[in-house]
Amino acid sequence: MPHQSPHLLILLSKSKNFRLTCILCITQCIAYTVLDMVRPPNDDAFENLRLELRRGCLVLSVMALLRSERYGYTLRKELAEHGLEIDEGTLYPLLRRLESQGLLVSKWREEEKRNKRFYRLSAQGKQVLKQLQAEWDAIHSSISGILKEGRHGSS
Repeated sequence: MPHQSPHLLILLSKSKNFRLTCILCITQCIAYTVLDMVRPPNDDAFENLRLELRRGCLVLSVMALLRSERYGYTLRKELAEHGLEIDEGTLYPLLRRLESQGLLVSKWREEEKRNKRFYRLSAQGKQVLKQLQAEWDAIHSSISGILKEGRHGSS
């Protein structure tokens, strides 16, 4: 709302049209709130949640595949073969972040007349992967139990 003097707001608030407009606005807000509570989540909400879920899974998957040395393109290809497609704009920043955290090491090497950067887990990365895998196993077991209960109608 543009800046208005307090006197103008007082005049507007005394007007019937202003009060009617406020009532209509409040009614519409309540209606939209109720609709949001009863309708299924929209595609944007699902997509955001799906991406959030995938992020953590991708870190674990990338680290697991990097127990053996790979370069970015082959890593991306292997992830896709396992059903975890990832674009370069996501993979390479992830690799750089993991490397800056000391979890990966990389080196440039010429292969097929091209320089390629090869990545693998560092010693610290191997330890962290082992811990993450144990955490994943515990979370997976818990969530599987919760989802089974939901399918059988338990509360």
